[in-house]
Amino acid sequence: MAAGLFYVYTEPGSVDEAEFHDWYDHEHAPARLKVPGIRAAYRYRALDDAKPPWLALYELDSPDVLDSPEYKALAAEASDRDKAVGADLATLDRRIYEQLSEDGSPAGRPAPVVLAVAMSVPASAEEDLAAWYTREHIPMLLEVPGWRRIRRFRLVRGMDGPAPDFLSVHELAGPEVLEDPGYRAAISTPWRDRVVASALRRERRVFGLRNAIGS
Repeated sequence: MAAGLFYVYTEPGSVDEAEFHDWYDHEHAPARLKVPGIRAAYRYRALDDAKPPWLALYELDSPDVLDSPEYKALAAEASDRDKAVGADLATLDRRIYEQLSEDGSPAGRPAPVVLAVAMSVPASAEEDLAAWYTREHIPMLLEVPGWRRIRRFRLVRGMDGPAPDFLSVHELAGPEVLEDPGYRAAISTPWRDRVVASALRRERRVFGLRNAIGS
């Protein structure tokens, strides 16, 4: 099976922010990294002033990792702190994705900035969406200085409610990449406008790296 991505939005809510980060960095995420098949975990903060403000990306050998006995045991073995903080979060939105494609080259370290674009389109428009990415959008974006890697995913399931069917995660050298004329050109084509107009649901978020768990 293809590689997977566990995509998790969080918002502390009534949880003290310092407590939230200590819990996530030193208890919650490290426990998940002990599960076979969860390769890495990165935490990002919103740069777009939108909510939820926090994103965690867990790199998976496959989406099936989250159906493993080792992962399911985490809930049964959760500490009192883990249960208390988790229950008080204002937002917990967990999505499991399967990778469809990868273009560009990772830098060998976590991306300083990610642009995450999630979208659902009618079944009749899925072929057009895939063709647009492959033939136009991805080639144009990879010509933009600082645009490092683009991975596309399809939703396996949303653990906390409905979620967009497709996700593209763009790895950027910095937020200034989004001001480059090449990026403006890539989001100003007739084909792009047609794809976006067909969307049933669309999210566009920009996040900056907070930390890599365990490093």
